[in-house]
Amino acid sequence: MTPQRRITDNLDIMLSVLPDAISAPLRQAGRWDVLQEIILDLGRVPTARYLDGETVLAEQEVTGDAIDFVVSRIGEFDADNRAGLERTLHRISAIRNRRGHIVGLTCRVGRAVYGTIDIIADLIISGKSILLLGRPGVGKTTMLREAARILAETKRVVIVDTSNEIGGDGDVPHPAVGRARRMQVRTPSLQHEVMIEAVENHNPEVIVIDEIGRELEAAAARTIAERGVQLIGTAHGNTIDNILLNPTLADLVGGIESVTLSDEEARRRGTQKTVLERRAPPTFEMLVEIQDRERLAVHPDVAAAVDAILRGRPLPPQLRYVDEQGEVHKETAAVAPPPTAGARERSRRSPASEASMPWSGEARVYEPGPARDSLPYSPTPPHIPPSRTRPMRVYPYGVAKNRLEQAARYLQVPVTVSGDPGQAEAIVTIKSYYRRRPQLIEDAERGGTPIYVLRSNTVSQMEQFLSELFEMGHPPAANQSLDSAMQETQQAIDEILNGSRSIDLAPTSAYIRRLQHQAARQANLFSQSFGKEPRRRVRIYRS
Repeated sequence: MTPQRRITDNLDIMLSVLPDAISAPLRQAGRWDVLQEIILDLGRVPTARYLDGETVLAEQEVTGDAIDFVVSRIGEFDADNRAGLERTLHRISAIRNRRGHIVGLTCRVGRAVYGTIDIIADLIISGKSILLLGRPGVGKTTMLREAARILAETKRVVIVDTSNEIGGDGDVPHPAVGRARRMQVRTPSLQHEVMIEAVENHNPEVIVIDEIGRELEAAAARTIAERGVQLIGTAHGNTIDNILLNPTLADLVGGIESVTLSDEEARRRGTQKTVLERRAPPTFEMLVEIQDRERLAVHPDVAAAVDAILRGRPLPPQLRYVDEQGEVHKETAAVAPPPTAGARERSRRSPASEASMPWSGEARVYEPGPARDSLPYSPTPPHIPPSRTRPMRVYPYGVAKNRLEQAARYLQVPVTVSGDPGQAEAIVTIKSYYRRRPQLIEDAERGGTPIYVLRSNTVSQMEQFLSELFEMGHPPAANQSLDSAMQETQQAIDEILNGSRSIDLAPTSAYIRRLQHQAARQANLFSQSFGKEPRRRVRIYRS
């Protein structure tokens, strides 16, 4: 199948509302197909944002008269500070000062791209509800608009258009939505009421919603789905994990709750007695993660995907992408294996905290692909792989170079701190930097470079990272006492299973205590660390 793309952008109308000093450089530069936004900020030079960067349009700073010139030629701004141009898909967003005066404008180019949903056409016509995720500007609304047009050829489709981004500004919807009907929303806070009104008053077979972001909207979406209406919507987030970790939107994929299992069921599953389960059937039966304009990750069964994530064994999504010849390819994505025992400590952590913290270990490697940021894996038996002595080039991003070198000297591992991320064999950063998704991280993931994410910028964290990177399994200092400590742990577990209430183990290092906690969990027992270093020890008990 070769997707046929046809683009309608009405750029002449957008240029007509801009001052000549700004529109003339745009016309001269061309590059209409990659133009995203035009930025006008009071007292700054006007710029144009393209897919590959920004360009200054004029050396003269933007004045209040220039902003007033644009505002006088566009529609009124709504409560969300957005306005549009009638019968177009362009959007102008305002920045106001504390007195309410407009001091900045973001003029986003809106395009109707016909053929953009060919990559998921089979999902759209399946009749199942579909949730689209992706970062801003990746094409969610464009895909949503095209889905509405295609479905409206055979079904009754109603669009709930909060910001007029789907159907364009004005009372007459843009031709790009085809035969679909459009309901406008007076203020964004009333979107959920218009969603229910659409179902009750207009007998739709399909409801199309953009930007589900509030709890009331999530509840309205569930109400609509339970009435047998197909939903096609978008939400804030990049992956299914983002939705699971968002308490406001988690209900879209079924929600999460803590459940206490019986002893027999916990033993059968090989888990603790308190586990996380999906609370209800998901509102959306399918989920599509839009990675870029030509590459998607599809979860065809959201219920199964959520259940698998909560059990620590995420199902690989289906990758779909379009090659240079326009052919659509489908393949199954690889899921990174669970991290080694030395990379995780979850003792004395409640189920709720595990659900809210994807970085639940001391260090974690993120292999490139859509499976990053997954929820905690289930406990695995202690495993100590063979050591590796080949020198490694590591690029520290947001990590103290001197501390990394100190950890390498202590562990006696051959690490070379690289100053060029392109030459590094691994990148180490901390979670606060990773969460921002900087360009360096994005480039490393696309290039296949492993990324290790630490919880904090400390030497101990870096020792754990290097232990995992060089597959040491544990710091050298633990070698001598590990066997005897784990033998003592197993004897304690056997005694408790035979009737003892609790047993205190001998004081040992933090690394060995992690393995002891893990061994206790494997036996469906509880454990707790108490005391102060160097006398801190583990207590294992039944309940």
